[in-house]
Amino acid sequence: MAQSNTELKRCKWCGTDPLYMKYHDEEWGREIHDDKTLFEFLVLESAQAGLSWITILRRREGYRKAFANFDVHQVAQFTTDDVERLLQDQGIIRNRLKVIAAINNAKLFIGIQKEFGSFDKYLYSFMPDQKPINNSLDQHHIVPARTEISDAISKDMKKRGFKFFGTTICYAHMQAMGMVNDHHFECFFK
Repeated sequence: MAQSNTELKRCKWCGTDPLYMKYHDEEWGREIHDDKTLFEFLVLESAQAGLSWITILRRREGYRKAFANFDVHQVAQFTTDDVERLLQDQGIIRNRLKVIAAINNAKLFIGIQKEFGSFDKYLYSFMPDQKPINNSLDQHHIVPARTEISDAISKDMKKRGFKFFGTTICYAHMQAMGMVNDHHFECFFK
C-alpha cells in the first residue's frame, strides 16, 4: 500500500506547511538545466535576501505576473516606469533595490548566456566534473549555508555586477536547482 502524501518522510525544514511540502516534493533539489527556470529562481532567491523562503513562495505567482512570466529578455527591457509600477504591486516584495537588481541581473544574465552559451553552462563550469554534488546528510550533518563553490560563483557574479546574490543565496539557489542534493538520507526523495 502506498504512503499518503502526509506520511512520506521529508527533510525536516519543510515542516507541515502544504506549500513548503509541495515545493519540497516537486522542485527542491531536482536537477534543472532550463535557463528560464534558472532565471526565475535567480529573481526569487534574490528577493528572498533577508526574508524567509516561504514568504517568497507565497508571492511566487505575483512575481510571475510582475516579471513577465520570468522572460529574461522582457525583464531586461524594463524601464524606470516599470520600477515604479512594480513598487506598487502588492503581489511582490516592494523593495526598490531588489526590483532594480532584478532588472539589472536580467541584463547580466543575458550577457552570461551570450558568453557561455547558457546560464546553466556558466553555473556548472564551477562544479567538479560539471556534475551535481550528492551529499549524504544524516542527523549528524548540518546542511551548510555556503560552500567554496557558492563562494566562487557569488564572487564571480558580484564581479560581473549581480546584486542580492551573495554566497548564502547562491547556495540556496544551488540546492533549489539540484546542483547540490541536500535531501536528508531518510527523505523519500534521497
